[in-house]
Amino acid sequence: MNTQKFTVARIKSSVLVISMAAVTVLSGCAAQSTSGSVYRESDTRRAQIIEQGTVESVRIVTIQAESNGVGPLAGGVIGGIAGSGVGGGRGQAVGAVLGAVLGGVAGQRIEENAGTRPGLEITVKLDNGTLRAYVQEGDEQFRAGDRVRITTSGGYSRVSRG
Repeated sequence: MNTQKFTVARIKSSVLVISMAAVTVLSGCAAQSTSGSVYRESDTRRAQIIEQGTVESVRIVTIQAESNGVGPLAGGVIGGIAGSGVGGGRGQAVGAVLGAVLGGVAGQRIEENAGTRPGLEITVKLDNGTLRAYVQEGDEQFRAGDRVRITTSGGYSRVSRG
């Protein structure tokens, strides 16, 4: 029985170290801005293509950051640790598995909600007649009929007043 307690304690401490590492990685993964006013460092000193047009419509949308998988992993590890403290013997194993599953689901939800922010889908009729839609953070207000400019560089575009 002493060896079983030692093994469980060893597993718990290993899982705790992994959890701390996962939380550290997750805290460093901030979502990049999709604002029309924010430029990435790689955009500086780079020629950008400018087009002009007129706003056709504006629609409020939700921008959701892409999952990096750390939320479910961290939640699963933490849930597994918490669940392993339930019961004894086989009960600990069952508790660890259930805790890991529930923690993983909770971690996924938290990660999804943390990366969600409001945005705008701005449909623009370019001066050449092409109709395009752009999605970005709603830090600047646009209305149908507004003249705008679209700046494109490196595959990224932004709409601003022009």
